[in-house]
Formats: sequence, structure tokens, C-alpha cells
Amino acid sequence: MNPSMASYLSILYFAIMAAIVPIAGLAAMSLLRPSRPSPTKLAPYECGVASPTEAFDHRFSVRYYLIAVLFVVFDVETIFLFPWAVMYHRLKFFGLVEMLVFLVILIVGYVYAWRRGALSWA
Repeated sequence: MNPSMASYLSILYFAIMAAIVPIAGLAAMSLLRPSRPSPTKLAPYECGVASPTEAFDHRFSVRYYLIAVLFVVFDVETIFLFPWAVMYHRLKFFGLVEMLVFLVILIVGYVYAWRRGALSWA
């Protein structure tokens, strides 16, 4: 076998295992779990209140999706800010400028969303 190809065998092994382990786990659990369906178990359940309609009858407004996207942006901001704060002493002025550019772009996006009414919760 070619030595350069031998280094890819570990990647192939992990890819095969990444496919086999979840499938084997799901197959084993489907064989081991009890299966006793009843109308009560198959009914939709939300917060202890019976659902008045089917799940697919309700349409969500666009505002719901805007709030979801803004939540993801908040998460990305947090994920980006934490390592920057940890490594700030090594990044020095370049890290400060990089973070300021990032925050300016983010603030412009928030102001745009706020002006469009995406942050009004009612």
C-alpha cells in the first residue's frame, strides 16, 4: 500500500465507525425497548394541555423565525467573544481591532432588526 494512502486509513476507519455505531445503537434499542402503543401515548402532548388542532394546521408567523435567527446570532457572538477574551493578552492591538470590526457589524445588524420590528416581542 502507498504510504501516503496509509495515513487516510484512520479517517476511513472513523468514518465507518461513525456510521456503524449509531445505526447499531438504534437497532439494538428498537429490539430491546417495550412497544405498547395506545391512543393516549400516540396523542400530541404539550404542557399538560390537549392540543386543539393537529400540528400541521398551525402556521407560524415570520416574526417567530426572525427571533430564532437573532437567537442564533447571539449564540455565535458569545462563541466568538469567549475565546477572544481568553486570548486577548496575546492578540494585543490586532485582536482589539478585529473584535471592534466584528462588534460594529453585529451592532449594525441589531439596529437594522430593531428598526424592522423584529425585536418587539408582542
